[in-house]
Amino acid sequence: MSCCPTHLPHLSLAEPHRALDDRTVSAKAAPFSVVPVDVKARDKRIRRLRELIEERILVIDGAMGTMIQRHKLDEAGYRGERFRDYGRNIRGNNDLLTLTRPDIVAGIHRAYFEAGADIIETNTFNATTVAQADYGMEALVPELNYQAARIAREIADEVTAATGSPRFVAGTLGPTNRTASISPDVNDPGARNVNFDQLVIAYAEATRSLVQGGADILLIETIFDTLNAKAALFAVRQVQAELGIDLPVMVSGTITDASGRTLSGQTTEAFWNSVRHGELFAIGLNCALGASDMRPYVAELSRISDRYVSAHPNAGLPNAFGEYDETPEQTAAILAEFAQSGLLNIVGGCCGTTPDHIRLIAEAVRGVKPRRHENVEVKCRLSGLEPLNISDETLFVNVGERTNVTGSAKFRKLIEANDYAAAVDIARQQVAAGAQIIDVNMDEGMLDSEAAMVRFLNLIASEPDIARVPVMIDSSKWTVIESGLKCVQGKAIVNSISLKEGEEAFIEQARKVRAYGAAVVVMAFDEKGQADSIERKAAICA
Repeated sequence: MSCCPTHLPHLSLAEPHRALDDRTVSAKAAPFSVVPVDVKARDKRIRRLRELIEERILVIDGAMGTMIQRHKLDEAGYRGERFRDYGRNIRGNNDLLTLTRPDIVAGIHRAYFEAGADIIETNTFNATTVAQADYGMEALVPELNYQAARIAREIADEVTAATGSPRFVAGTLGPTNRTASISPDVNDPGARNVNFDQLVIAYAEATRSLVQGGADILLIETIFDTLNAKAALFAVRQVQAELGIDLPVMVSGTITDASGRTLSGQTTEAFWNSVRHGELFAIGLNCALGASDMRPYVAELSRISDRYVSAHPNAGLPNAFGEYDETPEQTAAILAEFAQSGLLNIVGGCCGTTPDHIRLIAEAVRGVKPRRHENVEVKCRLSGLEPLNISDETLFVNVGERTNVTGSAKFRKLIEANDYAAAVDIARQQVAAGAQIIDVNMDEGMLDSEAAMVRFLNLIASEPDIARVPVMIDSSKWTVIESGLKCVQGKAIVNSISLKEGEEAFIEQARKVRAYGAAVVVMAFDEKGQADSIERKAAICA
């Protein structure tokens, strides 16, 4: 797993390059050659991957950061010759080692393959413009991703040729160091330091280069904010369509502690409901927890998901020094029980795990039958911070309509007066009174409806007692609906789309609703107007 950070001491004033830490300095992109991907070979590998995962449990690699730490690189070690005089501190930028110390990265990949890994991950956990902005190295992102994928591809092909067993490369898309669902400002819960569109641009750029470099799989990992993951899925879908490809996509979330929730507050099932639109190859969990603590959440995913399930736990929990003490034998024994209980299709390690861990994990699951995923019951699966599943047996669903400027004069006046605190209280009252879904509508001629929708949704996202229920984004204007969809980490409902503007516009909006991961209300309305009879309703909706 690529998520493991390098634990760094505070730099002293005596360290070299400290005086050069000029935050205005940015790296310049350098030209690099791109070797065309052998598309037939990649397609053959992907077919084999899909066959193998039906036959046995596949093994993915362990920590990249843990292995990099063993090299004890100083500032100069990270810089290499190319960045010797760069005016900012870059120690700890592990992704940069792809360019300055490719031998280290290649050696780590090779060690994991030799230990028994079927899949290795590219050294690209922070290789997005959002994350590289900390080092002023945004311009290097295409090169970082391409070269990382090329290194991994070359090692995978070498090992495949030497052993006769196929090896695969997962192009890693990390969570970034910013969150689209949580405010960075304690005084303004509606503030954000990154938005959906910015994340889509960043993830799309990284994805293109990973594909060009030879990745077989795209892995969106260590997800602590599901809205970031939804932006990544949106970008991946966009790039795959643009390039005319269909690489398997994995998503791996992070349950942060014993609360059983992600950092942005979702339960495991709410997280799954939010990303299941992504046509995933596999869904799983990694990081934050050791295998023992992760087990109940992996078991839940195994129960509710109709996709392959992966687990990549840490080597236990960190000690007082930020180090991991769980031995390879201990980790392997715990994960062996996961496998024997039928929970796993893919298994590996995250922070603190090493090739020794992966070797014993591979031995522990060898010969154990992989999890068989059954078709799950068809339901309307929604989510806020918590899931809401609606089936044929569901008798009644309460939708709170008071957060609607066209239906509540009180709410409209509060929004017009910019009194969002009181407006949020109305939403809270609705949920406390039993609303299972909150309908939000900002269609008022005197309002900037898009801005009002974004502001209100960002504010209620910071209120767990409200955000636990799904949101219904209600507007007659597509631009308002789309603005709202970019703010919601859960699976929302769009209210509504119709054939009012013709079939072409309807299909385009329906496709976008799916890409954003929402459910939708379809109105019986066409270019002639709203259906006013059973026959008209049948004609429009058939």
